[in-house]
Amino acid sequence: MKTKLHYLDHAATTPVLPEVAEAMGKVLREDFGNPSSLHAAGRRAKELVEDAREQVAAGVGARPDEIVFTGGGTEADNLALKGAAGKLRGNADHMVVSAFEHHAVLDAAHWLGTQGVEVSHVPVGGDGLVDPAAVASFVRPSTMLVSVMAVNNEVGTIQPISEIASAVRAVNPRTLVHTDAVQALGNLPVDLHRWEVDLAAFAAHKVGGPKGVGALFVRSGVALEATAHGGGQERGLRSGTLNVAGIVGFGLAAQSAAKEVHEKAERVGVMRDRLLDGLRAEIPDLVVNGTLGSRIPGNLSISIPGTEGETLLLLLDQAGIACSSGSACASGAIDPSHVLSAMGLPQKLARGSVRFSLGRASTDEDVDAVLAVLPGIVARARRAA
Repeated sequence: MKTKLHYLDHAATTPVLPEVAEAMGKVLREDFGNPSSLHAAGRRAKELVEDAREQVAAGVGARPDEIVFTGGGTEADNLALKGAAGKLRGNADHMVVSAFEHHAVLDAAHWLGTQGVEVSHVPVGGDGLVDPAAVASFVRPSTMLVSVMAVNNEVGTIQPISEIASAVRAVNPRTLVHTDAVQALGNLPVDLHRWEVDLAAFAAHKVGGPKGVGALFVRSGVALEATAHGGGQERGLRSGTLNVAGIVGFGLAAQSAAKEVHEKAERVGVMRDRLLDGLRAEIPDLVVNGTLGSRIPGNLSISIPGTEGETLLLLLDQAGIACSSGSACASGAIDPSHVLSAMGLPQKLARGSVRFSLGRASTDEDVDAVLAVLPGIVARARRAA
C-alpha cells in the first residue's frame, strides 16, 4: 500500500495551482504563436505575455515595464549581479552580499570575483537577521551593488530591506540595491517601490506557478548589461523566445499569491506554531534556527542535538513526510548548511537540522503526521548517530 504523502517542503517548490495548470494547457493547445511574430497568432501570444506582466507587476508593487521575464529566480539573480557589473565596471569595482544568500547570488558574486570585482560578505546575526548598519559599513564610493535577500530560503527570517536600502544610499546614493525576493512573494506583502530597491528576483514555482519561469524587477532608470544575446527580447536584457504558457501561469500565480497573502499567513502561522509546540513537548532540547519574531509564518527550521539531518530526512521520507535538511551532501561528505554556519550555529548542531515549510496546500493532517512520527524517528536517529 502506497504511503500517503504529507508535503512540508513548500520553500523548495509548491504544487501548481489548478487554475494555473488549466490556463497553461489552453495556451499550449490554442495560443502557440511566437510573441515576436507580427501575425495574429503572434500578436495574441504577445498580448498574453503583457497581461501576465501586468499581473506580476501588480503583485510586487512595480510597473509593468519594470518586469523582465527570465527562466527562473537563479537567472534573475545572475542577470542582476552580472548585468550591473557589466554596465558599471570601470566606475565601480566592489560588491557587497550577505553571508547567507542563496547560492544563485553567492556563486554569481564569486564568479564576478574571478573577473576582478572585489566582493565583501556582510556577517549575519545568530538570529538570522542582517543589520542595516553592518551592511552600510561595507559600502564604499566604489560599491556598485549590494544584495541582501528579502526572506532567507532556509530559516525564513525576514530582512529589513527598506532600512538596508536607506542605509546603503546614505553612504553612496549611486549604489544599486538588489534583493532576492523569491521566498517573499506569497509569504508577505511585497511592495518594491516602497522597499526602494533597484532590482529584485522572483520565481513562479514558489507561488503555485510552473518551474522554469521567473522575473527580474529592474527599476525604471536602472541600466544593466545583457548576459544573453540574440533576438533582443525583454528590452534586450533577456534574449530568447518567451515561454508564453509559463509566463501566463506565473501571472495568475503571482496575482493569487498577492491576493491571498494575509489569509494564508494567518492560517499557515497557526499550523506552524502548533507544529512547534507539539515538537517542543516531545523533543524539549530542539533548537529553533533563527528568530521567530521576524520570520515568514510557514517556516520552521530546527536543529535536533545528537542527530544527522540526512538520517532524519530519510526516515521522514519513509513515513511519507517530505521536508528538507539544512545539510547538503556532496562527494560523499555531509557539510553543514552555509546559512546555519553563517549564523554561527556549531557544526555538530547544524548537522541535525530540518526545515519544515508549510504553504497554501498544507493541512492540519500534515502537522499531525509529523507530530505522530518525528519523536520516534529522533530516538531512532540518535541511536544510529
